[in-house]
Amino acid sequence: MHRLNVNKAATLTGHQNPIFAVENGPEPAVLYTAGNDKGVVQWNLDTMAFERILSPVRFSVYALHLLPRQSRLAVGTRDGAIRVIDTSTQSLVAELLHHQKPVFGLQSFRSKPELVATSEDGTVSVWNTVTFELLYQFRVSDQTVRAVAISPDEQWIAFGTKDGIVSVYRADDYSLCEQLEAHTMPVTALTFSPDGRYLLSGGRDAQLNVYHVGGFARAHTFTPHLFTVYGIKYHPTLPIFATASRDKSIKIWTAESFRLLRVISFERGLDGHLLSVNGIVWNSRRNQLISVSDDKQVMIWDVEVAFT
Repeated sequence: MHRLNVNKAATLTGHQNPIFAVENGPEPAVLYTAGNDKGVVQWNLDTMAFERILSPVRFSVYALHLLPRQSRLAVGTRDGAIRVIDTSTQSLVAELLHHQKPVFGLQSFRSKPELVATSEDGTVSVWNTVTFELLYQFRVSDQTVRAVAISPDEQWIAFGTKDGIVSVYRADDYSLCEQLEAHTMPVTALTFSPDGRYLLSGGRDAQLNVYHVGGFARAHTFTPHLFTVYGIKYHPTLPIFATASRDKSIKIWTAESFRLLRVISFERGLDGHLLSVNGIVWNSRRNQLISVSDDKQVMIWDVEVAFT
């Protein structure tokens, strides 16, 4: 790899308060964002403009997740509820009422109809995505379970907690496998590499840890940002990944050597975010990276990579 060019394609404005969550829609040109506003916003990436309020909400939204093979969006809110919205009709499909404290993480499986939710109450709930019945509930920690990630082969599911622990469970029966003392402060981001070799964790201590999947021995640790790491997202096809932070920057790294390729920030001369970057997602429409922030803005970044 010898060149990585990043340019801002657009800035989407309209949110009146900080944005906490971003998710791709069922089509590449559709994007959803939400935060400390009164609704989940749908954007059109062809026109780079606001399209509609997909669903009104009464409480802050901390998590958005599009259910696989369904035009349904799961929305996790501060009151502990999970609302499932039909993105075609905008109708409420289900309201999952179990947690009494905020829901911070939502992930689902491709191989089985299960949605996993994490909460500030320290527990995890698992829901059937056909009937929306509660299947399982179990305690991961006495403190907030902030982050969740499922391995590409769907053998493992990892949870990151406020006490700095990453707990790895077997995905077939939700039995505990490993507890990793990952961070000195809360775990705020988790992801598995697309090839299934690594588990990455980011924390409020500004550290990023890399673990070998299987034995879960630590392979690498480095400091990618000045403050909290709020997002770690691998590109779906290219050997790179991006991190987002409270330090107002986004950084792009090589997937194999973890070498820094590019810093996206206002301080580095790009028209970047002015406050904490709370979420990022790669969009397949034009190989773009999308970021959301406390500054109430959605930014669309063109990322071009050339290889040697």
